[in-house]
Amino acid sequence: MFRSFGPLELLIIFGVILLLFGATRLPKLAQSMGQAIREFRKGTSGEQPPAARQARKPRARPSSRRNAPPSP
Repeated sequence: MFRSFGPLELLIIFGVILLLFGATRLPKLAQSMGQAIREFRKGTSGEQPPAARQARKPRARPSSRRNAPPSP
């Protein structure tokens, strides 16, 4: 039913895409798709930006005896 696309079919598909989006929009479209794929890969690999890593560091718990009277 489905077979791989040959060079003629790919050329026709590219021509239709060029007609739909125009030559000025294609570089922007390709750049945004590349950025989306990069962000998706970062998200699935578990990488986090440095700011997010530092935000997840455990903080020192505040003492519950801060306002308690001094012991004798």
